[in-house]
Amino acid sequence: MSGKLYIVPTPIGNLGDITYRAVSVLKAVKKILAEDTRTTRVLLNHYEISTPCESFHTHNEHHKLTKYITELKEGAHIAQVSDAGTPAVSDPGYLLCREAISQGIDIEVLPGATAFLPALIKSGFALHKFTFEGFLPQKKGRQTKLQEWANYDDTLVFYESPHKLLRTLIALRDLCELHRRVSVSREITKKFEETVNGTLTEVVTHFENRAPKGEFVVVLEGVKYANSQVENMDAE
Repeated sequence: MSGKLYIVPTPIGNLGDITYRAVSVLKAVKKILAEDTRTTRVLLNHYEISTPCESFHTHNEHHKLTKYITELKEGAHIAQVSDAGTPAVSDPGYLLCREAISQGIDIEVLPGATAFLPALIKSGFALHKFTFEGFLPQKKGRQTKLQEWANYDDTLVFYESPHKLLRTLIALRDLCELHRRVSVSREITKKFEETVNGTLTEVVTHFENRAPKGEFVVVLEGVKYANSQVENMDAE
């Protein structure tokens, strides 16, 4: 009888954000597959979880995939975590899930922490429809993607690193209309959590005067909503 694969979200900063159920699962499974065992061990030690932890990440998942699928098919219960947030969402995890499904192995995905939802809500933008883009392409296709976003109707959210944030915001400012707004959140749930809201020009000026530090989530107001706001102001 096959075992079960558990996909377990972990806190994105504040260790108190893990669920009771997640702690229970991590204590009960045979082993935990971690993106970085050193990072995960901090969480496990905090909650006195002694389950063995093994490395499973982007650079070794193809090599180790068969091993873990075999263990699952033989009845093992295994949990997969990422360094922070939900595995498979801009993090490793997709490959193991896909192969488990193809092999008829039961998968249980626990709800939990993710960075982009708090950032979306803190933006104050229309959220009846939005698009999550993960990370921008490193090089090829980056400019094309930014041009696409400049004309996107609905709210859009993506992740950006501190050393690329200002360059990305400047590119969007130059591509978008002047009234287009953006919301940039950093270090969500952590001690220095901060959200900067304003037009692209205002937010660019903010980060030109204050070097970006931390992990960033960027929420770009959709063209449709931005234009409707301007029309309402003109009507008044």
